[in-house]
Amino acid sequence: MPLPEKEPMYCAEQIKIPPSLPDILKQFTKAAIRTQPGDLLEWSAAYFDALSAGTPPPVKTRYENVPENVQQLTKGLLAVMHRQLHDTSPVPAETIKTKWLQLSLPKERLDEIMTLGNFVSDVNWHSFLSLACTTLENDLVDAMRLVCEILTKDPEGGPARIPYALFKELYSYLAEIDGNITQEHIESVFTYLDEDAGRNDQMIGPANFSHSFCPKLSG
Repeated sequence: MPLPEKEPMYCAEQIKIPPSLPDILKQFTKAAIRTQPGDLLEWSAAYFDALSAGTPPPVKTRYENVPENVQQLTKGLLAVMHRQLHDTSPVPAETIKTKWLQLSLPKERLDEIMTLGNFVSDVNWHSFLSLACTTLENDLVDAMRLVCEILTKDPEGGPARIPYALFKELYSYLAEIDGNITQEHIESVFTYLDEDAGRNDQMIGPANFSHSFCPKLSG
């Protein structure tokens, strides 16, 4: 029986390590720990594809405490997708599916959202995002708060404001999907918030629409 070939021996002087490799591996490891991908190989391929293309990688900004061995939709993962897709409008449905599966999220949840929003080929990203937020919260106020926290340009922990026009667009959309909120009630919410927006450079945040004096978003 022939002996296996010996692997070549190298001395330290012969091994050339690219100068950027240690930092690349360090950042990759930190990103994997923060994101906790369900399928590490699938996620790793998407991570390095994004780096090479100069696009946002599928990485959470902070670690989320979620049950082990259960890959579920979270605020952090929706924020990841928002950073990847918000500059594209409309977003092809296949692109959303690709980004979703790269994060090892359950296809059944994606199908549920796509069906609920009647999304077929080209998808309004803000509509998809806001609808996905309603699947994480039981109340429309909490869902819109989540929307604001993902869309805001305020620092984390700040007032989470978004443009009032965008709030009106997304709240009207979710109210229509809900089907139990009248147009009269929607207008009463806007009548109350108009004054707040006027005092805040046409920006609105959770503190405004969750105030006890504001008509409840859920009707």
